[in-house]
Amino acid sequence: MSNLEEKYLERLSEEYPTISAASTEIINLQAILNLPKGTEHFLTDIHGEYEAFLHVLKNGSGSVKRKIDEVFGNTLSRKDKKALATLIYYPKEKLKEIGKIEENMADWYKITLYRLVEISKHVAEKYTRSKVRKALPQDFAYIIEELITEKAELADKELYYNEIVNTIIRLDRAEPFIIALSELIQRLTVDHLHIIGDIFDRGPGPHIIMDRLLKYHSVDIQWGNHDVLWMGAAAGQKACIANVIRNCARYANLDVLEDGYGINLLPLATFANQAYHDDPCECFKLRGDTDYNELEVETDVRIHKAISIIQFKLEGQMILQNPEFKMESRLLLDKIDYAKGTIMLEGREYALLDTYFPTIDPQNPYALTPEEEDIMDRLEKAFLGCEKLQEHARFLLTKGSLYKVYNSNLLYHGCIPLNEDGSFKEVTLFGKKLSGKSLYEKLDSYIRKGFFALNKKDRENGKNIMWYIWQSPDSPLFGKDKMTTFERYFIKEKETHKETKNAYYRLIENEEVVDSIFREFGLNENESHIINGHVPVKKGEKPVKCNGKVLIIDGGFSKAYQKETGIAGYTLIYNSYGLILVAHCPFESAEKAILDESDIHSESMTVSRTVSRKCVGDTDIGREIKENIKDLEKLLEAYRCGELSERV
Repeated sequence: MSNLEEKYLERLSEEYPTISAASTEIINLQAILNLPKGTEHFLTDIHGEYEAFLHVLKNGSGSVKRKIDEVFGNTLSRKDKKALATLIYYPKEKLKEIGKIEENMADWYKITLYRLVEISKHVAEKYTRSKVRKALPQDFAYIIEELITEKAELADKELYYNEIVNTIIRLDRAEPFIIALSELIQRLTVDHLHIIGDIFDRGPGPHIIMDRLLKYHSVDIQWGNHDVLWMGAAAGQKACIANVIRNCARYANLDVLEDGYGINLLPLATFANQAYHDDPCECFKLRGDTDYNELEVETDVRIHKAISIIQFKLEGQMILQNPEFKMESRLLLDKIDYAKGTIMLEGREYALLDTYFPTIDPQNPYALTPEEEDIMDRLEKAFLGCEKLQEHARFLLTKGSLYKVYNSNLLYHGCIPLNEDGSFKEVTLFGKKLSGKSLYEKLDSYIRKGFFALNKKDRENGKNIMWYIWQSPDSPLFGKDKMTTFERYFIKEKETHKETKNAYYRLIENEEVVDSIFREFGLNENESHIINGHVPVKKGEKPVKCNGKVLIIDGGFSKAYQKETGIAGYTLIYNSYGLILVAHCPFESAEKAILDESDIHSESMTVSRTVSRKCVGDTDIGREIKENIKDLEKLLEAYRCGELSERV
């Protein structure tokens, strides 16, 4: 035995001090390997649509309904199943409604408790008793464990369980108990959640989504381009801050910043109203529905224009200061003829739809005015000093990454930058040539440097990389040749708005290309899937590509995309039987779901089905457990051959 191995086994012996303790743990771990694998739930491109997100989270993309069907089959009517499902999703709210109409609450409590206990038993059966115990709500842990655990030694189990339920009702604890059971069912129905990017922007509640994820029992996040933009803003990167504010203004969601995060926008609003007081800001009208009054709309569109001009200036500074980004083609403010009101792009002159630029110096167009400098300094301090935003950024850093390999599936938000021949596109960044996996890993490390590096230059580079990821043609999270934000605001001609996607999106049906991506990330091309979002799957398109090897699950959670997609998002379930893709219809509201017992209408299709049910032993966790078993067997052998003494 080597010194290193001996030291490791000595440490292990502190936790398992005897032959009996080590043997018991081996038996326990070996048993866990043969349990069914837990259900994984995949969501992407949520874009602030918190009500739909929370509902899909509660119903597990239809998993709760499937559990109800499995338990009760044809013994419950469709109406009763809907009512039971709604109760599980919204127990507190539904109990209030039932209390208004139910004449005999004691009978209703008894029937409902029995039904919830049966479902709880069913969802708990694939886990160890220890794992279930950890998931139990503290107030009712002992009672729930008694109810959902078979007691073979009892001669009259029915009498025993009846007495528990009757006592719960008699002591007026039925409603909190129903809430506890409902939340337990939600908790055990899904073992692990994957968020494959774009929590932020467009919708009204990204902060609400983040608060919910902070409390979720098991989650990982693959950052999307919008997430990285907000992370850059949280790190104090000014071009990212300007983009975040512009996106919020564009979709009439400035209250996300003001109310959700407590960011003071009054200095910006005051400046915008002064600088653009006589400007109708026609090119900066708001998108989406809003309940703003006329004055609020006027202020918002002025903020929208003011921050857009600041953004274009800051981005120009970024490009000039970072020639290694190779984005000189996006320097546009110096291409404007301010006297004529035109711009020269690729050898052609275009008339501008808006020619009022009171804050731009034609001789130095990328310089901020003193007022703009002051506003951005204040905003930088506000973003850096926002405790809630910093908490959310830390959570994204802790639980997130640019890509993840999990149970033989490759998860990422955007694309692997490719050349037209399917080879990996080579990108030079800070003097290093990168492609494929190495590009992802280097960008990931720079994001973390933007928050944690002690070296000032490394930290600044990390912050700037977050803006680069947002809109560079070489960014795997953007995946287009350019971001034509300026052109869409100021130029009528549609040809200037075109953004050409990376070759990845044209080659994703090519099995040789997809297999090369699997090999790049160390995966078996015959057993793995790519799961990603970013580009909405439009009407008539299929989310399942390349003979089932690639699943694009952005189906339009964001209301802004639903006219193009025709649905309200795809989600994915990976349980012990295989992969199930779920297409969702638009979600009206939580209130309607509670009152009308209307779930999101969803269509499910099986993408792949396993020949035999997958067990924990077939997963990444299973591989870790097998390694632990090997180590424990070495410890056992060391005890038995006298190399180590038991710590009796």
